[in-house]
Amino acid sequence: MRSIPFLACLLAHALIFSQQKPAYRIFDKSGRETTYARMLKATSKTEVVLFGEFHDNAISHWLELELAKDLAQRTKLVLGAEMFEADNQTQLDGYLQDPSEDAQIDSTARLWPNYKTDYKPLVDFAKEKKFTFVATNIPRRFAGLVYKKGFEALETLTDAEKNWIAPLPIAYDANLPGYVKMVREMGGHGGDNLPKAQAVKDATMAYFILRNLRDGSVFLHYNGSYHSDDFEGIFWYLRQRRPDLKILTISTVTQANISSLEKENLSKADFILVIDEDVTKTY
Repeated sequence: MRSIPFLACLLAHALIFSQQKPAYRIFDKSGRETTYARMLKATSKTEVVLFGEFHDNAISHWLELELAKDLAQRTKLVLGAEMFEADNQTQLDGYLQDPSEDAQIDSTARLWPNYKTDYKPLVDFAKEKKFTFVATNIPRRFAGLVYKKGFEALETLTDAEKNWIAPLPIAYDANLPGYVKMVREMGGHGGDNLPKAQAVKDATMAYFILRNLRDGSVFLHYNGSYHSDDFEGIFWYLRQRRPDLKILTISTVTQANISSLEKENLSKADFILVIDEDVTKTY
């Protein structure tokens, strides 16, 4: 039987927690609460960090920038993101290299609607530090081709267009739990090509991460959590090509109660960012 002093301490901790109203907490993959400082320290042993975000979550975006700033204090970075498509690298480079404070990314870069609030701060940080920022994602029209016609449709691309995707043929394991779950949750809509369209994005992002790795640098990549959760997606493709690569993954989840990690969120990543579900959305 637990002692009264122990229960009193437990209740006191719960009361203090409720009064502080933290917006987020961090847990390791086993569900033990940890700290930002420990997560930051863990990045010192890695070559690639996959930061899985919720695209509309303000805390995700804030912490992405904070992590970049803190990492940059001890090492050089290469940044990259799902939110920029490979055929827009020229426009992105033009912005990064333009010293003008009034510089703009050309409208043809197909920026996400929340670019100014959520991703521009990351790009501007790279510009300030003169870091490379890589547009890692496949052009969405090519992913659309895969959704409609399968991987075979990629063979019809020109040689120039193939420079914007992972080399063919695309490795693919239909039995990866994440892809199986996608088909199940969609009730079979999209058939076998739905997870293939996801896979070609994962494969392409992994390809451009590996292509832009630099000795003595950490590649910090931003992507939707579902692209790297459960050590699948981008992570799986990175390991297919580089089994020895040191990768650290971060996942974002939301919960009504953030005092502990819910069972369904265990083992999603090396570190799980648990955010109060009432935190304001950016769009």
